[in-house]
Amino acid sequence: MTAAFTWRVLVFLAAPLLATAALASEKEPPLEELAASILPADGHHSAVVLGDSIVKLVQEGVLEPRKLEAVYARRGGIPAELKDVTRTPSRDPILLTRENARVYVTLLWPLGLANRMVANNDSPLNGPRGSRFASTGGWNLGRETSGAVYFNKFPIVGLTTRQEELVLRIALNIFRPCCDNSTFFQDCNHGSALLGLLALGAAQGLSEDELYREALAFNAFWFPHHYLHTALYFKAVRGIQWQEVDPREALSTIFSSRSGWQANVAGELERRGLLPRQGGADCSI
Repeated sequence: MTAAFTWRVLVFLAAPLLATAALASEKEPPLEELAASILPADGHHSAVVLGDSIVKLVQEGVLEPRKLEAVYARRGGIPAELKDVTRTPSRDPILLTRENARVYVTLLWPLGLANRMVANNDSPLNGPRGSRFASTGGWNLGRETSGAVYFNKFPIVGLTTRQEELVLRIALNIFRPCCDNSTFFQDCNHGSALLGLLALGAAQGLSEDELYREALAFNAFWFPHHYLHTALYFKAVRGIQWQEVDPREALSTIFSSRSGWQANVAGELERRGLLPRQGGADCSI
């Protein structure tokens, strides 16, 4: 599954559901309609700004631009709006699109991994097994060969005590469909990336409600298959439009962890004859 998530791909993913949904109930919304609310064609206009965070990562050796460029050269290159982000601070709010969503995972990943927080002293990654996780061992775009060297090492995003408490509180309650761990337990790139996003947003004064909304929007672009079907669940089972869903509930272990999603979303849709097309979560660079 890639971030260049075109409407053709969305329709392909939705086709099996559309056929069964028509038989199950005439009230169910077309998947294209749900996709438009989850992954807007003009992207997610975030309130979060990268600022100088990526530049600092480069200065500390956590991210090497030439390695980043080499990875994306094989995929058509880095999107134009992000070509200078490793050299020049970005003052514009993030515009997350289907085309650049995966690049933002890669940019925010080392931020969540390397940014120093007192809470990370109690992280499962802080210990002798720290290099064995996908988020640490998988990060190879820095000066060192393993991202474990950079874990919790640099004050990239300055957080007050209250802001860090806010980040921790939210991170402990947000899950992702590729595993059963919270965002605080950043065992993969998506976990690290979302933790980095939360730190940026908190440092920039976003409220708890705003941070939850940002987290849900980014997760949806990073895991479109899962959240498309989650939106279908809320509409078909609860009669709730996606825009009205509480991000805290959608991101909870009940709906956003791997086992929770399988049991409560996929399981319920299957019982109703709305069989979700199975798709995996790709945590590679």
